[in-house]
Amino acid sequence: MFDLFNGLPIHPLVVHAVVVLLPLAVVGTAAIALRPAWRRPYGHLVVGCAAVATALVPVATSSGEELEHRVGDPGRHAALGDQLIWFAVALLATSALLVWLDRRADGGRTAVRVVAAVALVSAVAAGVQVYRVGDSGARAAWGDQVTSAAR
Repeated sequence: MFDLFNGLPIHPLVVHAVVVLLPLAVVGTAAIALRPAWRRPYGHLVVGCAAVATALVPVATSSGEELEHRVGDPGRHAALGDQLIWFAVALLATSALLVWLDRRADGGRTAVRVVAAVALVSAVAAGVQVYRVGDSGARAAWGDQVTSAAR
């Protein structure tokens, strides 16, 4: 289903959206976890960004599987990419819960602080996983074509 668009593989197109939006959600989640004053004005943007990124991860994975049929096995990249959805879901859930708890009038400070800490851990984990997936993908695509030798 997610193979080609206008003759081009969909995977690199969708991946660029994930590579931009998920790190933005990571930074945003860390920001609203560490700065409570930013939760109300920016919380909905962070959650929206995380939601769109999370929705695009399965599209990237599916289109990557289609691309694999055309160019071969990307090795470690495929396995890491399959795991990314769980990091994205955790980031979305914790950022949404943090914003929701913060907006509740009777939300306890302890609960908000605990969720903020978990959201921060989730953000770091998602950021590391995005890096790992992207690095392995770049190596799979370009590793044999780019050298570090000076010209």
